[in-house]
Amino acid sequence: MLQLAAYRDAIALDEPFRPAAAAAPADSLPHLLRVALHLLGRDPAVTAGGLWPEDPHDLDRLADTQARQLLRAALTVRPPHPLPPGAARALDALLGGERQARPLTDPAELPTLAQQFPHTTYPAADRTALWQGDITTLAADAIVNAANSALLGCFVPLHPCIDNAIHTAAGPRLRDDCHRIMTLQGGPEPTGTAKITRGYQLPARYVLHTVGPIVDGTLRPAHQEALAASYRACLDLAAETGTIRTVAFCSVSTGVFGYPKQQAARTALDAVADWLKQHPDRLQRVIFNVYADDDHAAYTDALTTPERTPAP
Repeated sequence: MLQLAAYRDAIALDEPFRPAAAAAPADSLPHLLRVALHLLGRDPAVTAGGLWPEDPHDLDRLADTQARQLLRAALTVRPPHPLPPGAARALDALLGGERQARPLTDPAELPTLAQQFPHTTYPAADRTALWQGDITTLAADAIVNAANSALLGCFVPLHPCIDNAIHTAAGPRLRDDCHRIMTLQGGPEPTGTAKITRGYQLPARYVLHTVGPIVDGTLRPAHQEALAASYRACLDLAAETGTIRTVAFCSVSTGVFGYPKQQAARTALDAVADWLKQHPDRLQRVIFNVYADDDHAAYTDALTTPERTPAP
């Protein structure tokens, strides 16, 4: 597995992201959306496969919602390669404007688990938080992406996975960085490991990409260890990076990877608590981010119900 030192400079990890254009005001976003679509229409990888209208003038006739979905689909299907001339400026202005238009959440303003669940026995309750919302609006130092072993993001247009959502909000440079890392590594990302990139148009400065276990059938101890390894790998990498103080985890492996949510929540909580105990001064806050109500319920149950010992 490729270590951080072997790719850190190749993706300019420590350099602040400088967009090609400033974030656009909200009233100009519909126009910029069409500009970006017309520029991306010069990319054969985008226009192939029936995704693109045959008549370019049809782009201007789309409703704003349809046009934004088409842009998301276009950025999802295109492989890592240079953008058409002018597209980087248009996308930076558009994505930056969209980021500014969304309400952002400051991790420092989130209540800790000790405040949310005063009677919990969770040992790291004073340094962790549970937050239900869109992780792409969370201004943590780093957010965690549940990736696949190719580490290039989801290529299925409008797929509802977290991988797709994070790459959509960050912009195409995120896939480019992942491609550079994977080219240097020369093979797929192993389960239970992690890589880090800049966050680009996300409010988070960094994205930690980890490959969790796939559960197809009975949950086994090997799945549990692999999931715990993913959490530890992200925290180890955050610490190694040197400037990260807040990390937000999505629910790794519980979506299309099939890991049962109740068991995943307990494993995540235990892995983070163990890591924080071993590194007491390294991170200020770890956030468990959930999106759906059943994800939130899984964490609530794990934090308020003693773990049951299976019957012999």
